Amino acid sequence: MFFFKKKFKLASMIACGILASALFTGCGGGEQGGSSGGDAKPAGDEIVIGANFELTGNHAQYGANANNGLKLAIKEVNDAGGVNGKKIKIVEADAKSEAAESVNAATKLISDDKVVALIGPAVTANVIAESQVATDNGIPVIGPAATNPDVTVENGQVKPYIFRACFIDPQQSEVMAQFAAKDLNAKTAVLYIDSSSDYSKSLGKIFKEKFEADGGKVVMEEAFLAKDQDFKAALTKIQTANADVIFVPAYYEEVGKIIKQARELGITAAILGTDGWDDSKVVDIAGKDALNNTFFCTHYFEGDAEVQGFIKAYKGEYNVEPNVFAALGYDAGKMLINAIERGGDDPKKIRDSIETIKDLPVGTGKITMDAATHNPIKGIVVIETKDGMRELRAKIAPEG
Repeated sequence: MFFFKKKFKLASMIACGILASALFTGCGGGEQGGSSGGDAKPAGDEIVIGANFELTGNHAQYGANANNGLKLAIKEVNDAGGVNGKKIKIVEADAKSEAAESVNAATKLISDDKVVALIGPAVTANVIAESQVATDNGIPVIGPAATNPDVTVENGQVKPYIFRACFIDPQQSEVMAQFAAKDLNAKTAVLYIDSSSDYSKSLGKIFKEKFEADGGKVVMEEAFLAKDQDFKAALTKIQTANADVIFVPAYYEEVGKIIKQARELGITAAILGTDGWDDSKVVDIAGKDALNNTFFCTHYFEGDAEVQGFIKAYKGEYNVEPNVFAALGYDAGKMLINAIERGGDDPKKIRDSIETIKDLPVGTGKITMDAATHNPIKGIVVIETKDGMRELRAKIAPEG
């Protein structure tokens, strides 16, 4: 696939700046989250792992779903007898949708709860924030859904203890730029990004580079902020561009409202997006008719045979359809389980085993870990929505 280096340093600086105070002030107590039950000290027949997710704050929806996916993966292995004769115990902490709190939560889990690995947080900035304290303590981290390249690679060097379960932003943007140019024969595009999100800004930048390299032209760029409700002023300007496609790399809550309001204004152009769209609630927000002629890329298609087991298990456990965050939390859990099965529960051995994952069946398909980048080698799909139903438009095989 396609790999680019970006320089998102703010979250890393926050992590470094607060690390010393986090370590010296203890960072413990109920404020950071709680155990999944029982004494926090690891027992001889338990393997203790940390779930550091955004359970409150702006990203709570994403963190809670990823956490549910992780818990399902752990429940399945525990119900089957555990790993190497031991049950896995999850200790949860709340990253509170903030970089500083992500470090505090990670510090608590490592220092107080003695976890051997961390799963989460869900979003890029919070995984980057916790990465230094985890690395300093030799604790492996798997970020389920952190798509920015800087999560695992910094200044050209792979971070030895940091991994991810998802593909990265450049892959998404390049796939959608190529899809726009080659499948939709688009010559012009508008970017409409969330200027408060590094995720959205990174995706927009790379889409523009690739689309224009393929002969297209980005004729207008507009921006909004997360949690905005009224997008009609910007959409009215976008309408004047009369572009072939509109690229909206954002999360489903805003995406649904943008698409609904665009169609109300009479905008009929194809609207494209990325994995942040991947939630069934987007249909409820936008409406079935509005979502016609929309396309996004994501990690799996629910019609594929290889993902049916996960979908059935998740619906059986939670009585709802899984979204992409739930699927990637489950994938991260399966990766960690496999690493412990093969290497034991010492953190260094877990790290080594994650790095050598090959053709592992997970919720979204199969994963092989690229040891040079700590990014998974996995497929990507493009979904078209027709009358509220998702249809597979393209399936791109993994490279590497």
